[in-house]
Amino acid sequence: MNEMEQGSLDMDRPGDVLRRAREAQGLSLQDVATRTRIPVRQLQLIEDHDYAALPGVPYAIGFARAYARAIDADEIAVAAAVRRELVEADVINAPRYEMFEPADPARVPPRTLAWTTLILALILVGGYTVWRTQMYTPPTDAQVEQAADAPSAAPRSAAPTNRPAPAPTQGPVVLTATDEVWLRIYDGAGERLLEKQMAKGETFTVPANANNPMILTGRPNALAVTVGGRTVAPLGPPERTIADVPISAAALLARPAPGSAASAPASAGRPTAASTPPAVADNNVAQ
Repeated sequence: MNEMEQGSLDMDRPGDVLRRAREAQGLSLQDVATRTRIPVRQLQLIEDHDYAALPGVPYAIGFARAYARAIDADEIAVAAAVRRELVEADVINAPRYEMFEPADPARVPPRTLAWTTLILALILVGGYTVWRTQMYTPPTDAQVEQAADAPSAAPRSAAPTNRPAPAPTQGPVVLTATDEVWLRIYDGAGERLLEKQMAKGETFTVPANANNPMILTGRPNALAVTVGGRTVAPLGPPERTIADVPISAAALLARPAPGSAASAPASAGRPTAASTPPAVADNNVAQ
């Protein structure tokens, strides 16, 4: 910028100087907007000196500098003139060097890249959550026994034995959702240990030190329950709400095993003592 243009900038307002420079090059506001990636509406506000309609002081100075740079004007002189007008309008208290100014819109990442980054972040968080769940799920008693017996020496007697392994008398109680199901687990004092909508395949291990843990759910058939790796009978009839059903290891192991005669439905005719439903059925509540 020569001395005449500098003197014109000192006498004229920066918006007028930018407008004349643009028109002298035969450019429209749309042309400048294409070069700077600044909306035409905001470029028009700069030419009209309507800085209050811009997002803030840094945007007013930054957009003016980008405008001047796009038409080969003195961006430093234009920014200083805009800052001076803001001081005179009492928008800012005193002249100062702006440590920050709006980023060049041309360098702002496109919206597609932002959404892609967000999706990748969600995938990473989900993968980490699944990994952490698998890493911190305690092994069942059956798995511990299997690992302990793996390196053992040959049996003392050559005669094979078909004696079945003893059934576990205790172990972690694990609830596995076979379908989406809402449930609440609480202890004997009413303190909630879990309350959520479990997704299919999600598991929950009942704390071993819980005081008489119980369950409330409307879909007991959507839960597979194991104690020490051993499957126990369903907690209640399909699609029937159950409440105050004990789910401690001792209480669950006292229930009849799936497919046993005690868990089979009663035959037609007069019910017998053997066909009486287990005591937990008293806790079922119709939906």
